[in-house]
Amino acid sequence: MINFAAIKQAAESYEKDMTAFLRDLVRLPGESCGEKETAERIVAEMKKAGFDEAGIDKMGNVLGYLGTGKTLIAFDGHIDTVGIGNRANWKFDPYEGYETAEEIGGRGTSDQLGGTAAAVYGARIMKDLGLLSDKYRVLVSGTVQEEDCDGLCWEYLIKEEGIRPEFVVITEPTNGNIYRGQRGRMEIRVEVQGVSCHGSAPERGDNAIYKMGEVIGEVKELNNRLKDDPFLGKGTLAVSQIYFSSPSRCAVADMCAISIDRRLTQGETWETALDEIRALPAVRQYRAEVSMYQYDRPSYTGVSYPIECFFPTWVIPEDAPPTRAMVKAYEGMYGTPKVDKWTFSTNGVSIMGRNGIPCIGFGPGKEEEAHAPNEKTWKQDLVRCAAVYAALPSVYTE
Repeated sequence: MINFAAIKQAAESYEKDMTAFLRDLVRLPGESCGEKETAERIVAEMKKAGFDEAGIDKMGNVLGYLGTGKTLIAFDGHIDTVGIGNRANWKFDPYEGYETAEEIGGRGTSDQLGGTAAAVYGARIMKDLGLLSDKYRVLVSGTVQEEDCDGLCWEYLIKEEGIRPEFVVITEPTNGNIYRGQRGRMEIRVEVQGVSCHGSAPERGDNAIYKMGEVIGEVKELNNRLKDDPFLGKGTLAVSQIYFSSPSRCAVADMCAISIDRRLTQGETWETALDEIRALPAVRQYRAEVSMYQYDRPSYTGVSYPIECFFPTWVIPEDAPPTRAMVKAYEGMYGTPKVDKWTFSTNGVSIMGRNGIPCIGFGPGKEEEAHAPNEKTWKQDLVRCAAVYAALPSVYTE
């Protein structure tokens, strides 16, 4: 019989430790490909917490293990953050942050260093209370480059390190709920060519920006016609960037390109998404090139692991064993949870989307805090997540 009361009490006793750890992480700016100091700080905390193994792989991911059982259960949190944007939008120093009786502020507190802090202490509670058994082994991973390229880190862990858990808990913020899926996404480039000429006689040239203007209008209209799904919602697309080339500000542009952020709902594929854009009248008329971006930026350790910028949709059934176990662990201490889905994307695009390893989401903080100025999380979220994490493997294997 699992002693949920003891687990809950242990999690509450570690509130100050988790708070101090998270505030240390906030003070170490670590955008994608710059996570070295963050990774080292997490390893130090894992060793302090009594992990059996704690280290950093060749790509720069943190890997901490506890237990010796056959079934591997992983708790994943990405350790990179986005930048701070316009500093004037922040009411406090984003890298010093702040602390009140209920909140912790700072870049990365919700997205998603808080999840890492809770996972480390959830594993520590397993050890403290003797919950580890010969049935399972726990991995807490602090993964890199998620903000640049979701799931790249797990492609590397699965394909190069041979790590294949039975299931993975994604510790991204879930607004106090349990999440069992997300839309996929892809990054698309559309490029049209023109002919430059002097701006005083634009009729002599062929303005690529004007052509792209027509394409953008059709892309905007296409968004209204995309497929809907009763659980995940509809697919979307948004023009996110625009580029051009021109000899000068006094010349007609001879090239124009846009980037499109395409969100994929259930049943959509990267092939269908590209074909929809290729079928647009202006794209066909101007023979625009439609392609998917590739990512090959080296990690902070210098490892480059090229991959196309396609991040598949994934959903785990509501009656799947990891879902049922997470709900039961939550119910043992905090009542009936809401089971829902993310709006944004996570490392699950690789773990489950590409590789078929089940994922279930539960993490401290709120989705709307992600990438926003004045980001914060809540101490009670850290406590609650650490408690549920600590109980979950025992519930799953009982």
